[in-house]
Order: sequence, then C-alpha cells, then structure tokens
Amino acid sequence: MTDTAERLYRIAFRLSIFTIAYNLAEGLVAVIFGYNDGSLTLFGFGIDSFIEVISGLGIAHMVLRIQREPESNRDGFEKTALRVTGFSFYALVVGLIAASVHTLWTRQKPETTLIGVILSLISIVVMLLLMRAKIKVGTALLSDPVIADARCAKICIYMSLVLLAASAVYELTGVGYVDILGSLALAYLSFSEGRECFEKAKNSAACSSESVTEDSD
Repeated sequence: MTDTAERLYRIAFRLSIFTIAYNLAEGLVAVIFGYNDGSLTLFGFGIDSFIEVISGLGIAHMVLRIQREPESNRDGFEKTALRVTGFSFYALVVGLIAASVHTLWTRQKPETTLIGVILSLISIVVMLLLMRAKIKVGTALLSDPVIADARCAKICIYMSLVLLAASAVYELTGVGYVDILGSLALAYLSFSEGRECFEKAKNSAACSSESVTEDSD
C-alpha cells in the first residue's frame, strides 16, 4: 500500500472517530434538554444520536479492516454492530410511538424548542461537511465502502431537518401537535434505518455498490 493510501485511510479512520465523538456530544445535549424542556422530538433525536454511536463503531472497524484487506467482506463484528443498531432503532420506534400517544393523551407541550432549532442547524452543517470529507477520501481511495458510509450521513441530515421543522414551527406557533408529529416522523425514519441495518447484516459484501452508483448519478 502506498504512503498516500495509508494517509487517506488514517484520515478516514479519524473522520469515523470524530463522527462517534460528535454523536455522543449531540446525544447528551439533545437528551438532557429534550427531557428538561419536554420536547419529545428533541429527546428522540438524542437517542438516535446514541444509536449512531453503535453504528459508528462498526464503521470505524470497517475502515481498519479494508485498510488491511481492501477486498474483504463484512466480518462478525460489523454484522453484530449492524444487528444491535437495527434492534436499537426498532426499540426507538416503539418508544417514540408510545410516548407520542401518552403526550397526546395528557396534552403535554414543550416549554421551549429553541435548543432543537440550534442543535439541528449545527447538526446539518456538521453532517454535510462530514459527508463531503468522507466522499472525497473514499473517491481518492476508490473505496465503495467509504463512499457508502459517507452517503449514510443523508439520513442524519433528514432527521436533523425533521427536528428543525418541528422545533421551529412549535417555537413560532406553540401548537403542541407539531412536536408529536416531529417525533412520529423520527419514528418513521428510524424504522427505515433499522430495516436497512438488518438487510446489510444479511449481506456479506462490503457495501452495496449499486446504491453508491445510483447516488452518484
């Protein structure tokens, strides 16, 4: 392996570690403020960030694996991380739906959703920059797995957009149903993510080159 490739793989690994650290920090802020302010969408967003940490561990391991063996397939650690991530997403779906029903029944409303607006804007910027950096590294390495990982940041951006919309509209209108709708939208995205994790765990291939090709068109 050339010195350039080694350097690029180190960058890819550092990006994956940064992603883990960022999701941990984001999750803590979202869960604490979501709980204190009574924002179900923000709280659910924080739990999702913690789940992404599990996924991130599998991705960091993947980078090290393909650095050693570029043509190798997913190993047991990565498949286990995917399954745990999938189960966690499904558990989040159940929790969000149950909490939404309880909130609707008790007619509870958030005190404020300002932190949701701020955090979602930060998350969108960070994830866009991370996706761009990972795609650049993956393209330089001609590595479909690294590029596929970069594309996965899109779902995080979608969730951030849901948080932004729900938080901004509630802050402007004070309509409690908006926060419930935001949490249900997160539940839908989480279900999609969980299903995708289990599909990936069944496939030994390093990534879906078809999806990468489609996104690149």
